Amino acid sequence: MTGKVIAVVLAGGIGERIESHIPKQFLKVAGKTLLEHAIEVFEHNKNVNEIIVVTHPEFRAVTEETISKNKYAKTKKVVDGGNTRRESSFAGIKAIADDEAKVLIHDAVRPFVTDRIIDECIGALDSYKAVDVAIPSPDTIIKITQAMLIDSIPVRRYMMRGQTPQAFKVGVIKKAHELAAKDKNDEFTDDCALVLKYRLADVYVVKGEEKNIKVTYAEDLYLADKLFQLKSRDVPKTIALTGLKNKVIVIFGASRGIGESILKTSRSYGAIAYGFSPENGVDIRSPGQIEKALQEVYQKEKKIDFIAVTAGVLRKGEIETRGIDDIKEEVDINYIGSINAVKAGIGYMKKSKGSMILFTSSSYTRGRALYSVYSSTKAAIVNLAQGMAEELSGYGVRINVMNPERTATPMRKENFGEEPEDTLLKPEQVAQASLKTLLSDLTGEVVDVRKDY
Repeated sequence: MTGKVIAVVLAGGIGERIESHIPKQFLKVAGKTLLEHAIEVFEHNKNVNEIIVVTHPEFRAVTEETISKNKYAKTKKVVDGGNTRRESSFAGIKAIADDEAKVLIHDAVRPFVTDRIIDECIGALDSYKAVDVAIPSPDTIIKITQAMLIDSIPVRRYMMRGQTPQAFKVGVIKKAHELAAKDKNDEFTDDCALVLKYRLADVYVVKGEEKNIKVTYAEDLYLADKLFQLKSRDVPKTIALTGLKNKVIVIFGASRGIGESILKTSRSYGAIAYGFSPENGVDIRSPGQIEKALQEVYQKEKKIDFIAVTAGVLRKGEIETRGIDDIKEEVDINYIGSINAVKAGIGYMKKSKGSMILFTSSSYTRGRALYSVYSSTKAAIVNLAQGMAEELSGYGVRINVMNPERTATPMRKENFGEEPEDTLLKPEQVAQASLKTLLSDLTGEVVDVRKDY
């Protein structure tokens, strides 16, 4: 990929179709406004150099406050939009002086755009001057007359639904808007349509994603909230584990399984790793024992960079027949234990701007019969990390949740017996993925670890 990349985030709408007293881009979903979610994807993308936000003049102060509060370093300009989407898009483009730069134009109310889409759009601009994002239409598309009669039915395999971002060489899209402005042509709500109308370039299509929805109606807010609940990321594969050298990592639950593998793997890459478990006097249920362990590591090493909490138990059985003390113990180890470790570790993480990882299970999305307590604690872990990521974001501290597929650990064998080895992840694979996540700049994410990792 070559050239400077600028993202223009369009946040100038007034939310007429959602029937809200404030524009939809300022409505909160999963603890943040849609505008914040949208900006943050570009803020964290390593290929985007600068962000321009286009806002409605009446909400300029709110937009600037949002950017200032979150310390969005890449957001360099806030410009006033126009009366139409085309005018707002043009306002953002005119704020770019470099006609050779690459620009991504994105709707602020599409909070689920991914790095994969962004990176493919940027890459495609090395070969094309205009790029759209679209997904195949699962429905038959009909063209109608003003009298609501079907005029024609296009062949579905050639029909796609457009999304954003749309990407351009700045000079091309700027010329398209200049021509449209002279024509006083405001019927177009799509930037690629302008490029095609004035025959300025071919438009290449990057494959979008179904979850890259646009929040338009009130019902979309409920869908967006559910998508955020289930949102996950793949392991950041480009991270090199050589970055572990001389990093200090503390692992709770290190006596076996994934925790033991994280301990051994991190040491093999030069990390200074400490593992704790009941075997060496640290019970995850005891805040005092955790605090003592962290204090001893800090006194010796003068820093703690990473904390991994892998301790967990799985007790199968129907709630009706299980003892309440057994249930409480499972909750204390799987959930309260993580809270104990996170709480005790916050001060050290603030000093090092460090990273923490917790562990969930695929059962967090829906409770499983016979291990409903385990499933519910794993759902709670996800919510804990998402909330803590927001609490700690201003301190440069990161926290994520690892979500490995079925893994060949002693705990799994104890509960499910012998299983074909080729159907299970190896603990070493999960360890490598976990360490890459600790080294990454991700936060508040559920990181999936699949067998094909």
